[in-house]
Amino acid sequence: MTYRRQLISNGNPMEAVVGFSRAVRVGPYITIGGTAPVDADGNTVGIGDVAAQTRQCIEIIKLALEQAGSGLQDVVRTRVLLTDIDNWKAAIDVRKEYFRDVRPVDTIMAVSRFVNPDWLVELEADAIIAGTAGQ
Repeated sequence: MTYRRQLISNGNPMEAVVGFSRAVRVGPYITIGGTAPVDADGNTVGIGDVAAQTRQCIEIIKLALEQAGSGLQDVVRTRVLLTDIDNWKAAIDVRKEYFRDVRPVDTIMAVSRFVNPDWLVELEADAIIAGTAGQ
């Protein structure tokens, strides 16, 4: 079975510089890498507010999934990366707003820092679109 590879961009100029995509869809599988809490101009959203940053990350993930022909309902795994593990509850409370019924598996972990020191959180997600084998 041959799967088509679709690269999803959100227009971040670093995509070309670093050589990454916001998301990649191969057949029914969609992977979304580390998603930072930035707006369309690359400015950090919610400085000092892990909940606002988590919400921004999930909204970016949602848009990438929609560009790939999917949505949050297809998410099977999330990863929440925090610079301060003590912020886990604020981040998870926001995550729960989006995924309460979907209930994907999750990993919460601490990292020492991100490229931008104003970022308190990044999220990753994986999705599988049911019933689309071979696309």
